[in-house]
Amino acid sequence: MILKDKVAVIYGAGGAVGGAIACAFAREGAKLFLTGRRKGPVDAVAGGIRVDGGFAETAELDALDEQAVERHLQSVAAQTGRVDISFNAIGIPDGELVGTALIDLDLDKFALPVASYTNSYFITARAAARRMVQKKSGVVMTVSALMSRAGAPAVGGYSAAMAAREAMTRAFSLELAPLGVRAVCLRPHAMPESASIREIFELKAAKMMSWEQWQAAVAGRTHTQRLMTLEEMANVAAFMASDKASGMTGTTVNLTMGNLDD
Repeated sequence: MILKDKVAVIYGAGGAVGGAIACAFAREGAKLFLTGRRKGPVDAVAGGIRVDGGFAETAELDALDEQAVERHLQSVAAQTGRVDISFNAIGIPDGELVGTALIDLDLDKFALPVASYTNSYFITARAAARRMVQKKSGVVMTVSALMSRAGAPAVGGYSAAMAAREAMTRAFSLELAPLGVRAVCLRPHAMPESASIREIFELKAAKMMSWEQWQAAVAGRTHTQRLMTLEEMANVAAFMASDKASGMTGTTVNLTMGNLDD
């Protein structure tokens, strides 16, 4: 178990990505503190972990609320004595934010994902890092997407938001690595089990092709001719959170299956 007894806080744990990461961390022995804006989905993830013998506590939490994040982390630290892993996997509904060309997009709708994704990562990573540097150990983590590096039509402010997350990871690492704290970002792409990917398909491609055709088209641009699964992504996350990845910091791990060549 590469995360045995590590204390991990996951924001957005009720979503597909956050839930998969929580399960992977639990399999590797981590003690989990799971949060989300809606407690029901987070409780469902925690319930499955507990059935399998893992430790998981839940809290309803808005990762954009600085005071709430601080109070929650203070509670975690008081209970466990430390925070080893902070993973920001929050998402926001695509709704009216995707499917509109930039020249037709309102400023507020463009700015919403930029503000939400960057501010929540800043708030959660900063709060965790302040505690981690005292122990000279820990890792702050988040996820981005292929559009951070490759152009994509009608995705509004998501490209800017994901690029900002990757830049923030480099900045956090530069300042924190000398103090013993790593910063890592994961860049998965088009995992069909994720509800957000299905939503993007419905908004952008459903009128032109079937769900199966769309998956095949996207998979055809990868080296493997298939799409990544949530479990594969989560297994990489568990490794990157572990001490076995101690040499990895200030980097974004490319999980696009070759769709984006580094």
